[in-house]
Amino acid sequence: MNNYNKKYQIIESYGLFLLDVICITVSYGLAYMIRFHGTESPLGNREIAQIYLPFLLICMLNNFFTNEYKHFFQRGYYYELLRVVRYNVILFLATGAYIYAFRLELEFSRLLLGYFVVINTVITYIVRIAFKSYMRRYYSKSRSSDKVMIVTSGKDAEHVMKQIETDAAWSYEISAIALIDEDRVGENIHGVQVVAKEEDVIDVARQSAVDVVLLYCPHMNNQELELMVQSFLAMGIVCHNCVEQFGFEIPCSSVGKFAGMPVMTYVMTEMDYRRMMIKRLMDIVGASVGVLITLVFTPFVALAIKLESKGPVFFSQVRIGKNGRRFKMYKFRSMYIDAEERKKELMAQNEVKGLMFKMDNDPRITKVGQFIRKTSIDELPQFFNVLKGDMSLVGTRPPTVDEFEQYNIYYRRRLSITPGLTGMWQVSGRSDIKDFDDVVKLDLKYIDEWSLKQDVKILIQTVGVVLFGRGSK
Repeated sequence: MNNYNKKYQIIESYGLFLLDVICITVSYGLAYMIRFHGTESPLGNREIAQIYLPFLLICMLNNFFTNEYKHFFQRGYYYELLRVVRYNVILFLATGAYIYAFRLELEFSRLLLGYFVVINTVITYIVRIAFKSYMRRYYSKSRSSDKVMIVTSGKDAEHVMKQIETDAAWSYEISAIALIDEDRVGENIHGVQVVAKEEDVIDVARQSAVDVVLLYCPHMNNQELELMVQSFLAMGIVCHNCVEQFGFEIPCSSVGKFAGMPVMTYVMTEMDYRRMMIKRLMDIVGASVGVLITLVFTPFVALAIKLESKGPVFFSQVRIGKNGRRFKMYKFRSMYIDAEERKKELMAQNEVKGLMFKMDNDPRITKVGQFIRKTSIDELPQFFNVLKGDMSLVGTRPPTVDEFEQYNIYYRRRLSITPGLTGMWQVSGRSDIKDFDDVVKLDLKYIDEWSLKQDVKILIQTVGVVLFGRGSK
């Protein structure tokens, strides 16, 4: 099993186990209320715990030994009901054996156990079906799901799409199709738009929100296919190849299945999903603290901004996030309201070589803006972006739309991770870097060498940069 598929199977397992624990808790509480009708129960806390905790243990052991959640999203309603009934029968029998073995029959109500099993069967079935429906209908269409581009031929497109519909997963959305042998751009195949033909597939992918590419090109020669895979990898896009061609010189990361089809998966940089989950948890905790700090600063900053110049307190701008996703990034306004229009006039004075704009003594910046930029106060509202998941505490800086439209495939790989509030190039002295290529090198170094330890180190260095004002003009 490749790491890409394993990641989502682990998420499924933990998510379903948590739901089962919640169902057990609710069912036990309802059974307890029904059995004793709100009157004083003869059971104390110790007796209650003696049964509740074994329920959880049996649930965990059942999943371990019977693989309870395997193929959960492929199971139909009737089969799911059978699995839920079997699971609750196991709970009933195992708990009964436990009560008998530890001689708890005098302390525990058998009627309570009966109520529990019936209620838990109903609640667990309803919750599982609702969860399955939500993930399939809503999560797969959300910003958080993986956006998949299909690259195939016109005659194979129907077969590929039918196979995907048969074995569709909750974790991804088929967002685009590219046909390598026909020009059918603008047409729909099974509700998915054809966006590219062979000669422009790389350029279209470079400018689109694409996390994963599925290649089904049995008639393409090895050399052309290898070049295409290399181009996608250069952009940081995960590449699944469904064709039985093994002559590539590119190291295959893993062999597994995608949408029910055997694939060879190619990944430029493979990050440990468990550590990525910890990174997200760090983001949520850090952003929650940051949001509170932002709320404290907002009245004072807002007053200062309003006293000096007309315009809104907050500035929002569409930026490019992970793998081409667009989102609105927020800041305290540090420039005059006509700053974007005046930018074109000042491009000749740009002090950074490449796809960034920066100049000392920028006339568009207000006096208040100079202070909040120097102290990085202007970036506090971005904690809301981090909390939403559009950004991370540490990552690469998100480019503007016009910058992104000029990216080549080498530059695009810096967007293969969630953009950050701070990053390696910021703590390396962002005022001293005058070449965008140097920024990209630092960003790609961060991606290739990423670790939680490195994130913590960058966060600590960022505090130093903010306190001493180094590189924050």
